[in-house]
Amino acid sequence: MSDKVRSTKLKFKGEKTKKKRKHEDDGDEGPSRRRRKEEDNEASETWVLPEEAHEIRGPTFIMHPSDPSPICITYDSTRGRIVLQSVDKDKTEDSPSPSIVERTPTDVSQVWVVTRVAGSPTINIRTGVGEGKFVSCDKHGLVSADREARGPQEEWTPVVFPDGMVAFQNIYEKYLSVDEVAGGQLALRGDSEEVGFGERFWVKIQNKYKKEAHAEERKRKDGLIDMSAVDEASTNKIYQAWGAGKSIVSVEDKKELKRAKKEGRLAEALLDRRAKLKSDRFC
Repeated sequence: MSDKVRSTKLKFKGEKTKKKRKHEDDGDEGPSRRRRKEEDNEASETWVLPEEAHEIRGPTFIMHPSDPSPICITYDSTRGRIVLQSVDKDKTEDSPSPSIVERTPTDVSQVWVVTRVAGSPTINIRTGVGEGKFVSCDKHGLVSADREARGPQEEWTPVVFPDGMVAFQNIYEKYLSVDEVAGGQLALRGDSEEVGFGERFWVKIQNKYKKEAHAEERKRKDGLIDMSAVDEASTNKIYQAWGAGKSIVSVEDKKELKRAKKEGRLAEALLDRRAKLKSDRFC
């Protein structure tokens, strides 16, 4: 029988394991740049902290430094609901507790999938297990994960603070928070006016997607990605337009378009009339 210990690190289908490369720290480099170099040498599936909001994408692990035990946001696919789970639930007396920033997911239910439209400051948070439900928040602050389609209530704006923690703001300009409900249990709410302890989360993403975010940002700054050239039809299709991809506008927009077209025709007719009179005058 082999004495080799089997790794318990959570991996995802299709990911390739890469060997870590040793490197020497340059004493003249700052801590931020040194950390960036270390992350560049890490394997793609390594969990790292985001430094900017646009880096939050792909598989995402969300934790809160609750007391006495930190918790992570998980999804119970059997009951179809969000659950706040202690990250120390499998802790034993013999196993030391790592710091919260050193934590990584141990179950697929703890992993969420973050997507965003290119150039948009908002993100969508979808379950990583089950049928893929989006995290939403209504105007009363009720947070759930039971919708298969995304809309305004499924949009979140991440805010990254200098200490590395993240807050999530919804379309009502309120913040996601961990709140104590009846019975002493903890639940997610989305009606906080300000960011305090309950509204700050530790978020970990995979190194692969952080690198992709930086590559896209460099292309955007170099002008290789043009975010200004957007037409109405393509924008509606990108933002999930209904009606089989047909561009649909409101009644007010239609009236404005008709009025603009009418004024345009009148202007053209007036110019033609002036040109004709000028021509007749010199005949």
